[in-house]
Amino acid sequence: MAEKEALPKITKITTQKRKERYNVLIDDHYAFPISEDVMIKFRIFKGMEVDKKLREEILAADDVSKAYSRALAYLSGHLRTEQEVQKKLREKEIPEPTIQATLAKLRDLNLVNDEQYAESYVRTMARTSDKGPIVIKRNLRQKGVLENDIERGLAEYSDEDQVTNGVEIAKKLAHHYQREPLSKMRQKVYQGLMTKGFSGDIITQILDQTHFEADPELENEKLNMEFAKVWRRNRRYNFSQRKLRTKRTLYGKGFKIDAINGLIEQQTDSEQS
Repeated sequence: MAEKEALPKITKITTQKRKERYNVLIDDHYAFPISEDVMIKFRIFKGMEVDKKLREEILAADDVSKAYSRALAYLSGHLRTEQEVQKKLREKEIPEPTIQATLAKLRDLNLVNDEQYAESYVRTMARTSDKGPIVIKRNLRQKGVLENDIERGLAEYSDEDQVTNGVEIAKKLAHHYQREPLSKMRQKVYQGLMTKGFSGDIITQILDQTHFEADPELENEKLNMEFAKVWRRNRRYNFSQRKLRTKRTLYGKGFKIDAINGLIEQQTDSEQS
């Protein structure tokens, strides 16, 4: 009866300079490197027989271990979404099966959790930024967070908090547009809040709680400047058409009709004298 062929055997395990990494020698020849956790998982020891199948399993596990270490370094100090981790590992040219196995391990250990990420992200944005829920939702989508997780996260930003934050944002916007007519200022603040991601219903509540007050001198200065430009631009029309077009343009820009009529009367008196 023929003797059974002897399997390759681990003859030596040496420590690498890198922490928790080891070199494995089989039949006195270098075979492969492994991490400490892989060595423990497979109970690797000197004298252990290693067939082809076991070797492939050990190498695959070590690939996951290395990818896991890279993922931990990327996660260090920051919450990340699954998509962000996946993208980072792909940049390292790690094979897709290894990436998926690594993500599964991270999920099991709760080191990546998109629902928790969304909740934390929303709380941070509500506290430190001027962005409303619509922009926040768009940002989370770009990070690969699923809709259900986004909606649970947005529950952290109540309507009351949105209005409170929105009033402060509206005040800053109003100051920025203080040279505009009052109605125009309110319109621009509305547009600004919408651009920042607040819904129409919330904006209405914000504006109801925001006191708008234009500087009369600035508003008058702005009207005079605009009147001069528009009046000059309409000089090709006859006098009655020129007045009508000027009045319509300035009213569309948000200036009060009484103030516009006052300037037109002054212009009329000036040109008739």
